[in-house]
Amino acid sequence: MAARNLLRQRRRALLALATVVGGVVAYLLAGGFIHWIFQDMRESTIHSQLGHIQITRPGYFREGLGDPYRYLLPTDTGAAGAAGSGGVRTVAPRLAFSGLVSKGEDTISFVGEGIDPALEAPITRAITIVAGRDLTGAPPESVLLGEGLAANLGAQPGDKVVLLATTADGGINAVELEVAGLFATITKAYDDTVLRAPIAVARQLMRVEGATSWVMLLDDTDATAQTVSALGTRLPADGFEIIPWSDLADFYNKTVELFSRQVGVVRLLIAFIVVLSISNTLSMAVIERTGEIGTSMAIGVRRRGILALFVSEGVLLGIAGGVIGVLAGYALGALISAIGIPMPPPPGMARGYTGQIAIPPALALDAFLLAFVTTLAASIFPAWKASRMNIVDALRHQR
Repeated sequence: MAARNLLRQRRRALLALATVVGGVVAYLLAGGFIHWIFQDMRESTIHSQLGHIQITRPGYFREGLGDPYRYLLPTDTGAAGAAGSGGVRTVAPRLAFSGLVSKGEDTISFVGEGIDPALEAPITRAITIVAGRDLTGAPPESVLLGEGLAANLGAQPGDKVVLLATTADGGINAVELEVAGLFATITKAYDDTVLRAPIAVARQLMRVEGATSWVMLLDDTDATAQTVSALGTRLPADGFEIIPWSDLADFYNKTVELFSRQVGVVRLLIAFIVVLSISNTLSMAVIERTGEIGTSMAIGVRRRGILALFVSEGVLLGIAGGVIGVLAGYALGALISAIGIPMPPPPGMARGYTGQIAIPPALALDAFLLAFVTTLAASIFPAWKASRMNIVDALRHQR
């Protein structure tokens, strides 16, 4: 009966259905775009700077940045690899250092990372080499400069630069290196200050052995928490601190928080529009069918039957709108992703990117529930109003 009533008022029902479908599609496209940004930023952050897990001495990130060489780990990373559960792709040592880099008469400060190029290669696949080559095939006495750092220094691949630093014991040491290439990541501030050198060169410059951190890359990002738990039970707590990437990705976490609030606002606006549309549609139906309502109650239909009838009409609109909207959202998302969304550089990044729409099942279910719940809520008041009519007044309506 509810379906037949909707078909009797096709124009109004189609308008209400279009509103629900449009709201679901808009929510899916907005949420899918932001979900893709989260996913892409997460993987870029992991595969350019942080890895999935970092292992340090306890308190290194809280207290050791001023004197990192009090928190050195062993040179061999085998303990971490053996302690990790299945799915560990690589464990790479890093040595943090800082100082001054000079080219000719130009000298600026830098933050350095000593790395093992072969072990780092899987971790840093999101780092873009914008000029020259990576350290993997470069001579041992080479250095990789961030794009912004190289621009400030006026350095190009093939140039000679001098690194000057204060050693771990307080002395002064310097090393001359050849610029192998220039790199760029998703974070411009990182590119403006960081250089990467072979860890043997960094140890020679700082006159230390070991590493300030071990960076672990997994086969699956979703296995991070499980691996952290496994490492925590197998590595002694007084000797090692296991830190997942999410605890170190401050910019990513703030971006997720901001965009999640924006999606929440979009969701509320769409729900408000759908509620108004469905409520208006059913209210008009109640007014036009007042005589029918009176006749139905006169022949024995109970008030809860009238209430259920109008609520059912709203629910049918919600189910149909939710299903059609989800299907249309997936289709439009695939089409837009195939074309690409050209985006300008966001704050903190030097380059633009081509965006896509990624709609996970959880978002599709949320969009369907949004349509269903809002139409159900919108139908309750018109249905209650219809069920509370006086039979005599309803039968006399427009007579």
